[in-house]
Amino acid sequence: MCESVDDVTQAVLAKNDGLAASLRDELTGRGVTVVNLLSSPGSGKTELLGRVLARAVERGIPVAALTADLATENDAHRLARSGAPVRQLLTDGLCHLEARQLRGHVESWLPADTSLLFVENVGNLVCPASYDLGESLRIVLIAVTEGEDKPLKYPTAFGSAQLVVLTKTDLAEAAGFDESAFLAHVQRVNPGVEVVRSCARGGEGVDTVLERVLAVRDGAPVHRPPLAPRPHRHDDAASGLAAGRVS
Repeated sequence: MCESVDDVTQAVLAKNDGLAASLRDELTGRGVTVVNLLSSPGSGKTELLGRVLARAVERGIPVAALTADLATENDAHRLARSGAPVRQLLTDGLCHLEARQLRGHVESWLPADTSLLFVENVGNLVCPASYDLGESLRIVLIAVTEGEDKPLKYPTAFGSAQLVVLTKTDLAEAAGFDESAFLAHVQRVNPGVEVVRSCARGGEGVDTVLERVLAVRDGAPVHRPPLAPRPHRHDDAASGLAAGRVS
């Protein structure tokens, strides 16, 4: 009997979830905290990550980054300016990362002393939201230029975030961005999640993001979003951060 598309999808997600859980246990045992960064293209994710990496390097924190794109190694070159070890992961057309891809790079490349690993996912708020990478913290970023209703348009991404970062805040007035409406929309899909305001080029929010990540590394409780990754089922077999703050 032929399987439906939904059956196949659930089977793929179930397999990914199993690999992610195993990878999370393995990395936690090694003292590595993985941060999964999700956003649309052009959100300022790479700029902010580069600043966070540089700040971590300045403080002597063993940090590394994987950055994923369909093509080019441009982002890896940009992030490498921070002084942190960086590896580009080319997906060859795949619109998201999966746990198996992360595992391969962890096994073949990740420096042994790493305590923080940032994963810059493919610029896309749809596919990456469904795939657990074995991360300890999922951060979803949105630029003020994208509009305050983005959380309602992409509820899976924002509903699975353990931290939300609002970027390019220096452009809010010019973009006509309604921050109050945005915050209300975020809380509607993910009650209690913290929103950090940032302007990477001016430095706003860089230290706050790093401190939130370090807190998770050091054992602080993480916000539990309503759409936190859960085991997917196939054929009926099972294959916070402080609430409500704006920083």
